[in-house]
Amino acid sequence: MSRKSVKENKNIYQLAREEAELSREAASAAMQFVTDNRIESFEADKSTPHPEEVLAMADAYKKPELCNYFCSHDCPIGKEYVPEVKNAELSQISLEMLVSLNSLNAMKDRLIEITVDGQISNDEINDFVKIENKLDDISEAVSALKLWCQKAVASGKIDEAALESARKTENH
Repeated sequence: MSRKSVKENKNIYQLAREEAELSREAASAAMQFVTDNRIESFEADKSTPHPEEVLAMADAYKKPELCNYFCSHDCPIGKEYVPEVKNAELSQISLEMLVSLNSLNAMKDRLIEITVDGQISNDEINDFVKIENKLDDISEAVSALKLWCQKAVASGKIDEAALESARKTENH
């Protein structure tokens, strides 16, 4: 194993590689098409990794959260449209989702009133924005749950084959 970097302010890509206990050379070998010089380049913030490189890092380092980080921080489109998903424990994600769903359930009649005519009038906008924000909360909770699941698969806490089999059964 190579020596540890003493560089301060390491970026997420270098931290992920080091947490996986891989040298740049070993990471390059694991990713096959990303050279150690290229890894050094985006770890030193000299260049931005390409999406396929981020996918390869996420797989090699067992850090699926790198994909969301890339989309929400480095991708020009993603920075505009993809919120950063925060790592959280399953219990916290579940509770946040339930709170949001319960709040939205209480607002559903108002949503029907607002949208029944196919328009949103000025006197309905404030209520509509509250509902829209609650939907965003639910979307963030769903994304956090999906990320938690990806991390559990990557770490071996969830059997990937069993998960995929269950998904196929549920979707058919």
